[in-house]
Amino acid sequence: MKPRARFLSALVVATLGAATVAPVAHAQADEARARKIANGVCAMCHGDNGESTSETFPRLAGQHAEYITKQLKAFKSGERKSTAMAEMVAKLTEDEMLALGRYYEKMTPTRESVKDTGLAAVGAYLYQNGNKFSGVPACASCHGPDGHGAANLPRLAGQFPGYLFTQLKQFNKRNRTNDNVVMHTVAEKMTELEMAAVAEYLSTK
Repeated sequence: MKPRARFLSALVVATLGAATVAPVAHAQADEARARKIANGVCAMCHGDNGESTSETFPRLAGQHAEYITKQLKAFKSGERKSTAMAEMVAKLTEDEMLALGRYYEKMTPTRESVKDTGLAAVGAYLYQNGNKFSGVPACASCHGPDGHGAANLPRLAGQFPGYLFTQLKQFNKRNRTNDNVVMHTVAEKMTELEMAAVAEYLSTK
């Protein structure tokens, strides 16, 4: 191989190598930044590993990155109302929000043990089949048979029952103002018993 050809070949290899290293380095920097934000801000309510110790605050471990990003943007814009969260996200960039989402998505979620087997059984039926008498559709039709959701649809499996119940009530009363195109219509048909039952079932998944 002629010297010029060898030089061009080496240049191509070096360029391709740099192109591979750059995204990896960027991803590592993003994760380090997300970890710093999570430990410095989010952990106060959501726990060190996305495992909140209070049902007031949702578990974030294992939640979809896209969904977390979407919610953080909604809190920042005011589309989703929360004085506390609006203050927390005020200075976050969209890249930081996505980095936080990816950070929490990698964590292994836990699940609750069954506290009320009868209530959980009712919840399982409603989640998988809905209630044809009141028009409540099967939750599984959107959130999946195991409650794992997908991208912009939240993972519900393993979430605190109290948190899920609160969110359903907010949708029912139209107090939650994002993700409402479908959820307002669904939740307004649910009784509090049905909400509690679905929440109990999902927390054990």
